[in-house]
Amino acid sequence: MTPNWYTIQDINKLDTPALVVYPDRVKTNITTLTGMIDDAARLRPHVKTYKNAEVTGLLLNAGIRKFKCATIAEAELLAMSNAPDVLLAYQPEGPKLHRFIRLIHAYPQTRFSCLVDNSSSAKEISDAAVRFKTNIDVYLDMNVGMNRTGIVPGFEALQLYMDCGVLPGINPVGLHAYDGHIHDVDLQKRADRCNFAFDPVLKLQQTIKSKGYPEPVIVAGGSPTFPIHAKRKYVECSPGTFVYWDKGYQLEMPEQDFLPAALVVTRVISLPSPGKLCLDVGHKSISAENELSKRIYFLNAPALYPVSQSEEHLVVEAGANHQYKVGDVLYGIPHHVCPTVALYERVYTIENENISGEWLNKARDRKITI
Repeated sequence: MTPNWYTIQDINKLDTPALVVYPDRVKTNITTLTGMIDDAARLRPHVKTYKNAEVTGLLLNAGIRKFKCATIAEAELLAMSNAPDVLLAYQPEGPKLHRFIRLIHAYPQTRFSCLVDNSSSAKEISDAAVRFKTNIDVYLDMNVGMNRTGIVPGFEALQLYMDCGVLPGINPVGLHAYDGHIHDVDLQKRADRCNFAFDPVLKLQQTIKSKGYPEPVIVAGGSPTFPIHAKRKYVECSPGTFVYWDKGYQLEMPEQDFLPAALVVTRVISLPSPGKLCLDVGHKSISAENELSKRIYFLNAPALYPVSQSEEHLVVEAGANHQYKVGDVLYGIPHHVCPTVALYERVYTIENENISGEWLNKARDRKITI
C-alpha cells in the first residue's frame, strides 16, 4: 500500500467531519471484483453501501447489469441511472408495495423484482399486481441460518413457490439466499459453513425444476461469502461493501484484495485533559452500532484509542507528552462503512490528492420521488 495515499493537499477547504471517497480506488475495487468471477453477468452488487448515481455508473461501465437494493429509494436511484435489472431484496407490504408498483410503472426500462417468504404476502403482491395491471417477478427469500427473514428451504418452500406460480400477476423466477451470518476469518471454515447452508437451496432449485418449472435463478451471499459463491456456475452473487471496503471486512476477509476507498476525515477540536484529545466525529458521523473500539481506525494516528463518544464528539487517549494540537487532521477508516455512508448527504471525491467534486448520496433518503 502506498504510504499516505489518503493525504488531501487542500484539506483547509474541507469542513469536518466529512466522508471522502477516492474514485481511482473505487475503480480498482470494481476491477478486482470482476476479476474474481468468470462472468460479470453473474454479478448483482448491492447498492446499500454507496447509495449514489456515480458509483452505479462506474459499475455499469464495467459491464454489470444486475443490481440489488433494500429500499424503494435505492431502487429508484438505480432506475434513474438506467440499471436494466433491479432486485428489491425486501418483501414489500402495505404502502411499500404500492410504492414499488408505482416504481415499476414510472421506470418501464428497468426490470424490477422483489422477495416473498409467505403465502399471505404473495397473495397481497398478486392482488396489487392485478389491480394495477402489472406483472411482478418474485424470488423466494430463503432462511439459510441468519434467522432474519425468509422461509427454510424444504417442502413448505416448494409449496410456496408452486403457489406463486398459479397466482395471477406474479411470476416466481428464483431463490434468494443471504448468508450474512457467516463471518469466519478462516476461509475454509467460512466455505464449509457456506456450503452447508447452500446445499438445501440447491436441492430445492433442482426439485422445483423437476416439477416442470424453469430452473430458478439463485441469488446468493454478500461480501464474506462472495469468493465461495463466485465459484458456483450459474449462481448470481451480490456483494456490496467491495466498492468502498472497510476495516471490519479488511480484518475478517484478509483473502479479499479490495482497497479502502472511503474515509471519514476529522479534526482535533479540543485538548480536554492531559493525554486526551476530542475529535469532531460523533455518533452522527460514524456508524456506532459496534462497541467503541470498533468504530473508526486512524491511518495517520494508529496509536489513538477511543474512550468515549457522544453525538458530535469522540474523546481519544493519546498518551502523555503527545504532540497533537487543536486543528490537526485525522483520516479514519470506518469499521462498518455501509451505515456510515447513510449518515452523509454527500461524499467529497479526492483525486490527485485534492478535492475534485461531490457525489450526492441520493438513496440515503427514504424517498427520492416515489
